[in-house]
Amino acid sequence: MILLPVKNFKIKAMKIIILGSAHPLRGGGIATFNERMAAVLQKQGHEVIIYSFSLQYPSFLFPGKSQFTDEPAPVGLTIKSVINSINPMNWYLQGNKIKNEKADLIIVRFWLPFMGPCLGTILRLVRGNRHTQIISITDNVIPHEKRFGDEAFTKYFLQPVDAFVAMSREVLNDLKQLSSKPSIYTPHPLYDNYGAAISREEALRKIGLDPADKYLLFFGFIRKYKGLDLLYQAMSDARIKELGVKLIVAGEYYSDEEYYDYLLGEMQIESQVKLFTNFIPNDEVRNYFCAADLVVQPYKTATQSGITQIAYHFEKPMIVTNVGGLAENVPNGKVGFVAEPNPKSIADAILRFFEPDSIPELTENIKQEKEQYSWENFTKKLLSLYTSSHQ
Repeated sequence: MILLPVKNFKIKAMKIIILGSAHPLRGGGIATFNERMAAVLQKQGHEVIIYSFSLQYPSFLFPGKSQFTDEPAPVGLTIKSVINSINPMNWYLQGNKIKNEKADLIIVRFWLPFMGPCLGTILRLVRGNRHTQIISITDNVIPHEKRFGDEAFTKYFLQPVDAFVAMSREVLNDLKQLSSKPSIYTPHPLYDNYGAAISREEALRKIGLDPADKYLLFFGFIRKYKGLDLLYQAMSDARIKELGVKLIVAGEYYSDEEYYDYLLGEMQIESQVKLFTNFIPNDEVRNYFCAADLVVQPYKTATQSGITQIAYHFEKPMIVTNVGGLAENVPNGKVGFVAEPNPKSIADAILRFFEPDSIPELTENIKQEKEQYSWENFTKKLLSLYTSSHQ
């Protein structure tokens, strides 16, 4: 038996199944996270299989242009795209197959109540082997955009899970209201799989922008709760117009595109905003972050955000709003600023950032802060839940 050191205890090399989105699904960051986690666990000596979806969402529920990526599959990972989220016959078929794998551990992602019936049924079947422990990484327990059946679907999912990992304290508190099972908080680890940073000049050349200007970045799928409308209103502030800063919007519309187009005209900020609203493939992500002087997350509601961890990877300062767990990972006045979720406060923070010497030792602060978000720290805490119930 191989023993792997994990902090102050040791853990055997295990057979681990990750249950959640993976290539060729886009997954909104979840697929990228699962693939990166699988690679880390394999490097630690575990056998890892990802069970992903053949159908993740029916087309009428998917707000984007495509659920699939044209990018090549990650090298060295075993991915089985076999789960159909809306077919109960499939749940029983795949649930029994996963049960018979007799994995030591299943790590299951939960981000949307819609997935509760599918994943909850599969996990109930797995429990029949009386061997596999189940740990869930819960991105959200109470969703940003509520729908009928959310509470029932969520409770159905939670019941067969042994323990939970939350990546924000808000989600941890939500979990404790719904379950008394073991749960821990550990921050979202770095998205460090987008390549090394490139120079600002090279990044701006690649996306076709003038290096003489200053740039803010709003990155990711455009959804109502992410507050792009608040940022547009902040951009229309006379003080921001005078500053001459430009805004890069990089991400696919998942909300009403016409509404955001209307705001651009209504607020007369078309010349200040540079739109890149197709899906951004992984190999182009660094172009947008390296081009930006400042990353802005003007969210109206939030739990945690992977955008923060991409910004840390590329060592970019941030403005986040004081909602959910965003401010937990962005110390105010050290690596950026925390604003209230309204246009004036966001504009104030932008202006404050561009003041001379607004944050002394900014670069060094970011480098120090990012050290705590390593994948090694994340997997150690996650696997501690497994060991604590097997001692």
